[in-house]
Amino acid sequence: MIAELGLAALWLAAALAATQMVAGFLAVRDNGTSELAKLIRPAAITQGVLVAFSFAMLVWLFAITDLSVKLVVSNSHSMKPLIFKLSGTWGNHEGSMLLWVMVMGFAGALIALVERRLPERTMNATLAAQGVVSLGFYAFLLLSSNPFERLPTPAAEGMGLNPLLQDIGLAFHPPTLYLGYVGLSVAFSFAVGALLTRQVTPEFARAMRPWVLGAWVWLTVGITAGSYWAYYELGWGGWWFWDPVENASLMPWLAATALLHSASVLASRDALRTWTIMLGVVAFSMSMVGTFLVRSGILTSVHAFAVDPERGTFILVLLGIFIGGALLLFALRANTISEGERFRIASREGALVFNNVMLSAILAIVLLGTLYPLLTEAFDVRVSVGPPYFNPVGAIFAIPMLIVMGVGPLLRWRQDRLDRIGKEVALFGALVLAALILASVLADIGILPLLGLALGLGLAVASLLPLRRRKLSRTPLATWGMVVAHFGIAVALLGMSSESAFTQERLAALEEGGRTSVGPWSIELQGVEPIAGPNWTAMQARIAARYDGGKASVLTPQARNFWAPPQQTTESALLTRWNGQLYAVVGDRTPDGRWQLRLWWKPFVPLIWYGGLLVGLGGVLALIGRVITDIRNRRLAVRIAERRADREALA
Repeated sequence: MIAELGLAALWLAAALAATQMVAGFLAVRDNGTSELAKLIRPAAITQGVLVAFSFAMLVWLFAITDLSVKLVVSNSHSMKPLIFKLSGTWGNHEGSMLLWVMVMGFAGALIALVERRLPERTMNATLAAQGVVSLGFYAFLLLSSNPFERLPTPAAEGMGLNPLLQDIGLAFHPPTLYLGYVGLSVAFSFAVGALLTRQVTPEFARAMRPWVLGAWVWLTVGITAGSYWAYYELGWGGWWFWDPVENASLMPWLAATALLHSASVLASRDALRTWTIMLGVVAFSMSMVGTFLVRSGILTSVHAFAVDPERGTFILVLLGIFIGGALLLFALRANTISEGERFRIASREGALVFNNVMLSAILAIVLLGTLYPLLTEAFDVRVSVGPPYFNPVGAIFAIPMLIVMGVGPLLRWRQDRLDRIGKEVALFGALVLAALILASVLADIGILPLLGLALGLGLAVASLLPLRRRKLSRTPLATWGMVVAHFGIAVALLGMSSESAFTQERLAALEEGGRTSVGPWSIELQGVEPIAGPNWTAMQARIAARYDGGKASVLTPQARNFWAPPQQTTESALLTRWNGQLYAVVGDRTPDGRWQLRLWWKPFVPLIWYGGLLVGLGGVLALIGRVITDIRNRRLAVRIAERRADREALA
């Protein structure tokens, strides 16, 4: 009965999405005079409630391990811990898509409830566009990916969840990414709505900006969490592999970063109108491309959800309808978008445009490197595209972008002179040059890590310069958000460069009591013993590690064997110091009785994830600041209107 209730709610939500779509477009055509216009907001709100109920029913089915539901049998097991039963809800194709449409329905309901800044006609067009996107995904779920499908006969036991996904990091990583993806679908709907009504205005940008900012924050947190999960869970010692599915989340983030800056300029300075609309379409396009890559069956990855080409074809059709339709609309209406306010190249707007071009170029590089092997494979030619392509080619555009990022926030809006900020530019350049010389003298490292260390140090200092001559207690939260986010980029860049430049690795086969070393660490294998978990057994090593002969710390890496489904995994052990991490993995036993150990010393590698969290925190501060400002402006507008009404009444 639970499954039937969830499925019924899903069908009703789809019907309301269709109602929202039809009523919205009729309201736009009739300038709001259609009687159906009154249904748009209630339909969006009710749809959000229904799809949330449907998702709650699926979570319940996983929590109780209902073995009459095909999805539960395929992705759960009665012996799994509860947290992994619940995360199994979205650790599969059908459940993750239901989570997607649930978040989309919730976002549409929230827009209908709280958004009052846009003209009603543009708001109706936006909700109609959101209805189109939602209806497409409802059709995908109900026609090809039903999460509530029953089995003819209940199974005796479930097949379990991929053991690599039975980790607390993966319990939270997908939901954060989906919040980002769906936030970009909202930005897409805003862009389409503004195009339909020809109202690409600062008011439109101010309404869209919080959604873009929220999506960007969630994407940042999701990518950071996913990177750390891959780092410690896969046991390969790396934090980014240029895996096509990793790229599938990076590409929307790059587009969203450019969109966020364009929307802010349009909202504040009435410029970059065409950029904002185009990036709104491109950002959601990259989300759809990522969805296609993960769910089409053309990729084999621990991240990929589906291997069914029929589903991939369905998504490809949706991508063609949504993105093709939006681009066609953009082509038809582009000449109606006014240019907006002009600005000089030497201005903050000019710096933002330059960096948007660089971000777009990096996006194109990542997209090409991701799709090219798939295209060649269609002709039976296997090509591997990895760091030798992505790192140097991406650096061609990333390096000038980072330089402009250090200088741009110091420029004034509209027009400025570089000689006005000559001292700050000189400080930035001197720091970068000094870091280049110092790093090249002290260590023999490659050119890209060397440039990364130098630019990271320079950008860390330059990101704080906008706070000069300001009273910190009166500095707007949005400015603090920019400073913290840019500082986070610098911190992450320092971590990435340090990991690439200074990592040391040691492969060893030790008997119990054997010793080895890696970097400044002396390692002793004290023993290996069997242990058991709720749905696995493992051989757990006990390793004593001493930094420069100091006090011993104990690491306990594991080699696990799961029985539902049967699979071997490695559980790495990490020991974190202020200046880096010791990373240990235990492997198989050799025929002569020794145990294989793989050890890494990674100086300053945690800075990568600290930096990612700082970037997300900067986004949160900026979002709070924008919301507070909007509330104040609304209250001020109400007071002005009340005073005007009082004066008119007295007159």
